[in-house]
Amino acid sequence: MPVRQREEKYIEIDVNTNNSSYQPLDSNIPYLSDQQFESLLHYMGGLSAKTPVPTSLGNPGALGLAAFALTLFILSVFNAGSNLIDPQISAVFLPVALFYGGIAQFAAGMWEFQVNNTFGATVFSSYGAFWLSFGGYIYYIVPTIESTGKSNKATGFFLLAWFFYTICINVAAYKTSRLVFYIFIILNMTFLFLVVGSLANSSVVLNIGGWFGIATSFAAWYGSAALVINITWKKAILPVGVYQTPKEKSIED
Repeated sequence: MPVRQREEKYIEIDVNTNNSSYQPLDSNIPYLSDQQFESLLHYMGGLSAKTPVPTSLGNPGALGLAAFALTLFILSVFNAGSNLIDPQISAVFLPVALFYGGIAQFAAGMWEFQVNNTFGATVFSSYGAFWLSFGGYIYYIVPTIESTGKSNKATGFFLLAWFFYTICINVAAYKTSRLVFYIFIILNMTFLFLVVGSLANSSVVLNIGGWFGIATSFAAWYGSAALVINITWKKAILPVGVYQTPKEKSIED
């Protein structure tokens, strides 16, 4: 009677694609490849609502957050009032808005599409376009309508549209990480005060919006630093409060 050979196999789950494949059993010891570990850190970064697909790219989220933080910081320092910096040097904002906040952040959004991160791609692409359009608006459109006395209302309307958009993103951010969720809460407050201050032509309200913007920029800088440091050191040194489903929490417990 022929003896049937028994072949031991197990199911290996690809953490990047959620596909299963049968492979010979080599070891009972759990092992994470470098790419799987990179994907785990990308998830811990808080900008991914799902685990990214395999890619040779690094994590573009660090660049996107850094570009957003630095550009917002420069703008917010001027918005916070003349006590912080001379308003006559505000022209320094334009090249930063166009090249770092605009082009670099927009590129980060395009790279987020490559790693299948819809949230990060939408956020960075949109706010990269925001900085490009806002920089162009401030320095090329405002001077043409300033004589009409309607430039403040035009600015308020421009920012109001982005305030509504940021509220929508804030809802999605709840499922990423606590850090990203809080960043967008503060950013919403920034937009709110800037909108009201512009429409009401109130320098005091604009100053408050500037201080909220400074707080937002520091929070975004922390997020960028967390991604770079955690990935470089290959462990979670700076916490971001990554979102976990009830099932993931029960497994961890």
